[in-house]
Amino acid sequence: MSNQPGSIYYRIIRLITLLEDGILVTLLSVMLSTAVLQIFLRNLFESGLSWADPMLRILVLWVGMVGAILASRENNHISMNILTHFLPAKVKRAVKVLVDIFTSLVSAIIAYHSFKFVLSEYQVGTIAFASVPSWLCESIIPAAFTIIALRYLIFALWHSRMVVPAREVP
Repeated sequence: MSNQPGSIYYRIIRLITLLEDGILVTLLSVMLSTAVLQIFLRNLFESGLSWADPMLRILVLWVGMVGAILASRENNHISMNILTHFLPAKVKRAVKVLVDIFTSLVSAIIAYHSFKFVLSEYQVGTIAFASVPSWLCESIIPAAFTIIALRYLIFALWHSRMVVPAREVP
């Protein structure tokens, strides 16, 4: 499996990256244009869109979750790594694998429970705004945490290759 430009692996990763970036740009654009329109309508016409404020709150959630997905793509989650500065290189790599596994596990647990929450919202049939069901607005939570869990599982597998050297074939 090669990550050189032109390889299928490289093209898939590039497509996923473009898709994630495109989603974030689209969400931010919709959020910004809706907020500007709402301000314009309120200040000039003393009216506004009744659904705009709830939609903007949902878009903030979506932007935050897509941002978390992008941070996981770059392996840039919040971490406290002061102790790793004092560890030998091999131990540091092993700790990195454990942190990746832990992050994946916690993200998977959050994905599972948020999926149960979204399912309960679906069953209740709550409306978020303008006939848009709440479960649809909240569906980004389990989706994002599932992606993050999978990414950190892949990181753990990738980083474990650096901890355990490949065996030589006799």
